[in-house]
Amino acid sequence: MSPTAGEGRWALMFGNFVIGCGVMVVAGSLNDLTRSLQVSVAVGGQLISVAAVVMAVGAPLLAAWVGGMDRRRLLTLSLAWYAAGHALCAVLPDFTSLLPVRALCMLAAAVFTPQAAAAMGWLAPPEQRGRAITFIFLGWSVASVFGLPLHSYIGEAFGWRYAFGLVAVLAVVGAAWVWRALPDGVRPPPLSLQAWREVLTHPVLMAMVAVTALSGAGQFTLFAYFAPYYRQVLQADATTISLLFAWFGAFGLVGNLLLSRYVDRFGAGRSVNWLLAGVTLSAIFWPWAASAGQMMVVILPWAVGCFASNSAQQARLGMAAPALAPGLMALNTSAIYLGQALGAAGGGAVMAANQLAGQAPFAGLHHVATAWLVAAVGLSIWAGRALVRRGTDA
Repeated sequence: MSPTAGEGRWALMFGNFVIGCGVMVVAGSLNDLTRSLQVSVAVGGQLISVAAVVMAVGAPLLAAWVGGMDRRRLLTLSLAWYAAGHALCAVLPDFTSLLPVRALCMLAAAVFTPQAAAAMGWLAPPEQRGRAITFIFLGWSVASVFGLPLHSYIGEAFGWRYAFGLVAVLAVVGAAWVWRALPDGVRPPPLSLQAWREVLTHPVLMAMVAVTALSGAGQFTLFAYFAPYYRQVLQADATTISLLFAWFGAFGLVGNLLLSRYVDRFGAGRSVNWLLAGVTLSAIFWPWAASAGQMMVVILPWAVGCFASNSAQQARLGMAAPALAPGLMALNTSAIYLGQALGAAGGGAVMAANQLAGQAPFAGLHHVATAWLVAAVGLSIWAGRALVRRGTDA
């Protein structure tokens, strides 16, 4: 890998770390946010759902709009937008004003994640493309190790506004690093209308994108409500909640590191199948955990597979159709956020229905999550076999 690509991948990995911190800040500080703004957990979860919908719609549309832009400028500006948006969110007075600003702020995530992957694929030599793309997605795992538990602790100890402020500061640092590290002239070829038509009408490629949406829906049915679940069901205090998030994030990082090292050897498609199977196993056994220690055991396969499966999906798409990679990665990013929106909204709807019925608020959530995940694994296996029949091992 060239020195430029080597330095650039570290900057883009940090940029994804910042993006991950911003995406997770609501989930991490949801307890204080709902108390401070005097809304229910289900209503507070709308910050995750609405922002995810905006990102899901924005990723492919913005990919078409920014296709010809220099990636150094584009990625720097997206992080600057992220910084300004989170700083503004931190000072808003109520939930009504926070919701639309949060949604607009997260447009930066819709741009940065897929365009960083496309830029890295353009910079890296073909034989190292899978490893290079998965490397920059380590940023999401690092965010889960440090960002998510830190947001949780800051939210409990100081308040959610400080957690948002931290994201703004990190985004400024990320923007400066990307500007310094990336060269001018990084312009992956924009997709033509014919190429977009090929992407959208290719049944196997679109099935692979759908796997991302289904797995995201399954995970965020529970993940969006980790913090209140740990407090209300496990009776965990602020330190224990942060520890659980750190545990999840640490093994998420391990999963992504292992994937980055071995993905080119074992194949991205096989990796996706095994990682999602582990996540499904955790969802099935979710209600069996009656203490923080038992929960650490239950979430271990999920933690290993959570972020690594998304990284493997990006690499899988990039290797299955390199010429269509910018559009596919934009659609896959859109699918990530669509899945988050479906999962968070569906989980909130289940909790609201439970409240009306006088049942425990989290009853049945793991059944919904498991159904989504089983569908994702089944579709992923089918897509892999279809690719093999077409002569592509991805």
